[in-house]
Amino acid sequence: MQELMAQHGVGNQQNPEQANAQEDAKREADERRQMMLSQILTSEARERLARIALVKPEKARGVEDVILRAAQMGQIIEKVTEEKLISLLEQINTQTAKQTKVTIQRRRSVLEDDD
Repeated sequence: MQELMAQHGVGNQQNPEQANAQEDAKREADERRQMMLSQILTSEARERLARIALVKPEKARGVEDVILRAAQMGQIIEKVTEEKLISLLEQINTQTAKQTKVTIQRRRSVLEDDD
């Protein structure tokens, strides 16, 4: 029975110590990320990004990644203002814009005499 449970991953839960260590590492990485962003962004830009994160967290995370990568590559010389952040968001929106296509399929009635 234990072999079957081990094969299906039922009994393979992490130690509480390992889980705590992973949570601590994740929290520290998040704090470092926020500290780097606070050095790169102005307060207005940080506020706008925080508001975006409330509505679309994955989009805000992507924008943060783009900003941090640009800063690491030396492309950002001065602090990113709110206007620059808006233009960056517009560029990202145009790149990731989804084209929606609507097709209407009309049901044919069984009682139609157009045979």
